[in-house]
Amino acid sequence: MTRDEPATSSLSASVGDYLKAIWVIARDEPAGTGDIARALGVNASSVTGMLNKLKRMGLIRYRPYYGAQLTADGRSEALRLVRRHRLLETFLIRDLGYSWDEVHEEAEAMEHVMSGRFTERLAAHLGQPSHDPHGDPIPRDDGTVPSTPSTGLCDVPAGKDFVVSRILSQDPEVLAYVTELGIGPGTRLRVESREPVGELLMVRADGRPLAISRELGRLILGAVRDDAGPQAAP
Repeated sequence: MTRDEPATSSLSASVGDYLKAIWVIARDEPAGTGDIARALGVNASSVTGMLNKLKRMGLIRYRPYYGAQLTADGRSEALRLVRRHRLLETFLIRDLGYSWDEVHEEAEAMEHVMSGRFTERLAAHLGQPSHDPHGDPIPRDDGTVPSTPSTGLCDVPAGKDFVVSRILSQDPEVLAYVTELGIGPGTRLRVESREPVGELLMVRADGRPLAISRELGRLILGAVRDDAGPQAAP
């Protein structure tokens, strides 16, 4: 990905949304049809039709029961859009006073009409951020992606401290609820115990006891900490 507009920049918004969804779901691995349908809020038959179209365009490799995997061209377009989206979210929150549960739809509408020049001037204005306010990594203009701790809170053993790096959701209700809990990138949590039947995680945030479902715990990513400091995420 370069600062010049790529040949794929004339693709439709719907094509771009599919490519972006595949990358967000699976990065460079195959993304399942069901996962893509859930991410985009469409039915499976619509996904199958679009994936066959993207395959013909040379943007993905796809076969039934295997999933869709981005080609080099598809990956370049996906990262271009993800970069724009996450820079826009950063700008809306930092400079325009939006809350983090309000920005997704705004960024979705604008990312397809931004020029490459505007994107890079926005990045410079923001100080070349590596992550957006949700903790999601912002792809660089050369196509590389900053590393981000990715251990799920649901996988942290009892008695361990955990530093949140990312909330893996764009759902406004989820983000509003996490905000009410006082959890966001940089929050330090201590996992006290696990409730074995209901699968609740009992944690403390700044001394406050919280009960978090394992389902929500899967969306709260970060790094386990011990006396040696943060552990590298797999």
